[in-house]
Amino acid sequence: MEAVVAVYADWGIGDGGTQPVVLKADRKFFRELTEGAAVIVGRKTLEDFPGGKPLKGRHNLVVTRQDIEVPGARVVHSTEEALAAAADYERCFVIGGASIFRQFFPFLDRVYITKIELVPHSDSFFPDLDADPGWVCAERGDWREENGLRYCFCTYERK
Repeated sequence: MEAVVAVYADWGIGDGGTQPVVLKADRKFFRELTEGAAVIVGRKTLEDFPGGKPLKGRHNLVVTRQDIEVPGARVVHSTEEALAAAADYERCFVIGGASIFRQFFPFLDRVYITKIELVPHSDSFFPDLDADPGWVCAERGDWREENGLRYCFCTYERK
């Protein structure tokens, strides 16, 4: 299983249920990477999507404890149910938020990370894979710049 996430220099990923800083290049990378795949997303993160609706062109698996329906998505109520649903697809990406990343972290083999050289206030964090001996940065792109912010795309793999 894979994940895709944008992190700040302190491995922060969000504040108040949303991303403090968003890069167009990161959104494009995310869209191209996940197109046609399944994505596992928490209900709160789904609410932060445009219109609070599932992502187009993907098979959305929404993890929630609530007994709700989400038009255009499959609602699942546990890690096990999400993993079983994900098995129906060739590729599946965990896309957040923080509690969903924690829940599915033991099942991840590869993580696509956009590193943004900035430290805005964050109240949620992704595990620091650079400090985790069980992970290796298998690929690191060149540093780029957008609106005065430096960023790069990295791929981490579990050892």
